Amino acid sequence: MTATLYWEDLHPGSVRELGTTSVDADEIKEFARKYDPQPFHLDEEAARHSLFGRLAASGWQTAALCMRLTVDNFLRHTTSLGSPGLEGLKWIKPVHPGDRLTLRHVILESRPMRKRPDTGLVRSRWDLFNQSGDKVFEMEGWGIFRRRAPATAQELADFEARRAAG
Repeated sequence: MTATLYWEDLHPGSVRELGTTSVDADEIKEFARKYDPQPFHLDEEAARHSLFGRLAASGWQTAALCMRLTVDNFLRHTTSLGSPGLEGLKWIKPVHPGDRLTLRHVILESRPMRKRPDTGLVRSRWDLFNQSGDKVFEMEGWGIFRRRAPATAQELADFEARRAAG
């Protein structure tokens, strides 16, 4: 697929809905068996006696579901070059079998990379909501995107001056 969104197109304050997904009990148990084998992810009876009161998806599975929606509905249309990491990850409410989850992506900040004038950084927040509109997950982090044209020395200097001014 041809990229249609470059760093210059990713403006702070922009919001994108990145789709909807759901998870069933078998998927929760399969993920847990492979990656997070805690009893409340694997067994309904154990889950009933846990803090969750019923089977709950691993938070890592919730993060993986967000990543899939992000790739399918955003990143595959961009010049993404990866990510230097996350700044925050919050599991706010449990995800249960049958939950219908909707992902919202908000761009918080954008800046050119000084040492790589052909790229820019974008800081984003992903908010995942269940079918009741409750936020169940929040993630914040950076992405690296290719620019249409490399930044000039003057553009970088102007950006640094604006940043220093507040």
